[in-house]
Formats: sequence, C-alpha cells, structure tokens
Amino acid sequence: MASVSLNNVTKAWGSVKGVDDQSLHIADREFLVLLGPSGCGKTTTMRMIAGLEEPTSGDILIGDRRVNDELPKDRDVAMVFQNYGLYPHMTVRGNIAYPLKVRGTPTEEIGPRVEAAAEQVELTELLDRKPKALSGGQRQRVALARAIVRTPTVFLMDEPLSNLDAKLRVSMRAELKNLSHRLQVTTVYVTHDQIEAMTLADRVAVMQGGRIQQLGTPEAIYNDPETLFVASFIGSPAMNLVRGQLEAGALKVGERSIRLPDSLPVRDHADAVLGARPEDIDVVDAGQGHIDAEVFAVENTGDSVLITVRLGDQKLTSRGDRYLKRAIDERIGLKLNEDHLYLFDAVSEKRLRG
Repeated sequence: MASVSLNNVTKAWGSVKGVDDQSLHIADREFLVLLGPSGCGKTTTMRMIAGLEEPTSGDILIGDRRVNDELPKDRDVAMVFQNYGLYPHMTVRGNIAYPLKVRGTPTEEIGPRVEAAAEQVELTELLDRKPKALSGGQRQRVALARAIVRTPTVFLMDEPLSNLDAKLRVSMRAELKNLSHRLQVTTVYVTHDQIEAMTLADRVAVMQGGRIQQLGTPEAIYNDPETLFVASFIGSPAMNLVRGQLEAGALKVGERSIRLPDSLPVRDHADAVLGARPEDIDVVDAGQGHIDAEVFAVENTGDSVLITVRLGDQKLTSRGDRYLKRAIDERIGLKLNEDHLYLFDAVSEKRLRG
C-alpha cells in the first residue's frame, strides 16, 4: 500500500488552468473523494495521478517515489471508469483475468486470483457469462473485480456509479463502502454527487476552479463549511443562503430584519450572507420565531416535509417531519437554531468567524 502526494501541481493548456498550484496528501489506505461540479479539475487531478495527463509543473508522488516521468503501467494503480470498459467478446472470467495476462502473470496463478476477486464482489456464479447478459450493477462489479485482481497500491475511481439508475447507485454505494473496508487500499474517488462523497469518504476535497476549497471529513465539510461555495454545494436541499446587510445585531433583508445571536461576528454596514440548513429551521406559529412569512410551497418527500417561504426575491426552506401540515399562503414563523447558523462575507465569500 502507499500514500499519494501532489506538491504544487498545476495543469494548464495555454492560459487555461485545469488544476492551479494544488497540493494534497492522501494517506496510506485512505478513501479520499474529489468532489465538485464539471470543470472543477477533479478528473484532471486523477488523470495526472494515473499518468494519463502530464502536470505542467509540480510533483506527484506515490509512496516516496516521484512518478511524473513514469508510464501509467509502471505506477501500480488500477482505474475504474464510469463506462465500465469491458470487452464484449470475453466472459466475466476473461475480463477479470485480462490485466493479469497482459502483465505476464503465470497461468497457474491467474485462475485462483480471478476466483478470489470475483468472490469479493459476489460474481462467482456469473464468471462464464458475457457482459451483454449482465445488469448495469453486475457490469460495474466486473470492472471493480478487474481492478482488484491486480492488487494495486492505489485505486482510482472516476464517477464509477454515474451510469447506474438511482436504486442501483444506492446498493452499489453500500457495496463499495464494504469493499473498501475489507480491501484497505488507498483510494481516490472522483464524483459530482455529494451523497456519494458523504457516504463513502474518509475525507472529502471539495474543488472549484482548479483548487481545493475545503478538505476534511464529511462531517466537517457539512457542519463547518469554510466558503459560500462549499456551503451551497453540500446538502440536499442545499443550505439556505440569505443575502443582506448587517445592522445593529441583525441581518436586514429588504424590509425584514433577522435577529442574529451574539455568537456570530456581526459587523455593521457589511454585506453578508446568512446560512442555515433546512433541518436547523423549525416551523412555528407567526410571531414565535425569528422570521414571519407566507408559505410559498409545501413539498412532501415521504420522510420529511419541506416548507419554503419568500423573503423578497429570496427563498428560505425548512425541513420538518413527515407529519408537518401547512398550507400555501398561510402565515408562519421560522425559528432558527442559533447554534447552527453561518455568516459569510458577501464579497470574499469566506466564512466570518468570531
């Protein structure tokens, strides 16, 4: 096994920077997720680790070995792609065995290693089928087994669940979580899906504009965001972000004022953004909370009810239990959990801390 380090790595195409002077250390046996929207640099970062892209500057290390000049086949990494990449004319057994044959593994070793890899992803009964006879989830497990069979020092997974339907993604997430626990192999996983990141990762690196905006455990990323981007990207529904001006211990939003707790660093006459997650806002009777407003929308998601109100041209959403009953246009109060409010500078978009 091995750690992975990026030291001041930049990848540029002319004046366009896909990754911008980025440093990152991934510990041995850690499961790290690179999370962000399309074009943020997460896949480019993975491709540089794999050797499929050459960094413009900086160093990439696997263990204590600088690998910038090594070919992909010499880096001892295994990749799993979103499109599976299976050979349709080969059986499952043949697909799993292929990387061993290419590397010249003795024939007597290949069979047992294929059987062991197939057992780890529950494919033993399907070894003689061809990919066309498999479901999407089964094909993805074949791709995983093909990576496992090599016993690499590092796994690289590029959006491996994005082609699966919603139900299969949930079950495959659980399989991946269990598999990573059993294999204990350093893993770098790329996704734009925050649920995958939160459920799979030991740590999450949230990327935007070619740089890591925040790096931490899923709990830290969710509960303690450092920037507006991280606050808005993590969470479903997203964190409520209300823009206004700080005045006399309150956030002035149009004609309304939201009283702020003393724990927040209120700076008068500053443009700021107040953040509150939907689960940290309770629906109460009008006059009993921090804000009074008319209900704009009621959405029953099954396990919870989302209540949205409008504050001028902005909206605020509360998540209540599934028994919550409110009507559109009804005037209600919203009570904010003062222990879980966030304040951001509207210009720098960085978190304001006391």
